[in-house]
Amino acid sequence: MTGERSAGLLWDALRAIERCRRFAAGNSFDDYLANDMLSSAVERQLEIVGEALSALRRFDPALAGKIPGLPQAVGCRNVLIHGYASVDHQIVWEVVQLHLPKLEAHLREKLPPDP
Repeated sequence: MTGERSAGLLWDALRAIERCRRFAAGNSFDDYLANDMLSSAVERQLEIVGEALSALRRFDPALAGKIPGLPQAVGCRNVLIHGYASVDHQIVWEVVQLHLPKLEAHLREKLPPDP
């Protein structure tokens, strides 16, 4: 059973994934590059995903260790925050399109039903 604090962090990450995917839906990579608000919104949500999972790793390492892609999500957050000047936008877009759906599925497996 997932504890309340761990579940809260998983929900934070999941909601940020949902927002990120919703923001990106119907947009192309070129749209992402051309629209500062879109790229900023997507990147902010990726930062939240990584921060929530980083906190989970500190608080509940056993649960965090069962989530494939968690180290990459935290690494993505670190690049977006600390390496903002050298972000490869193609990689960010690929994360949103290819990797977030998989991470979302793994998080849903670990969560209790939505409160």
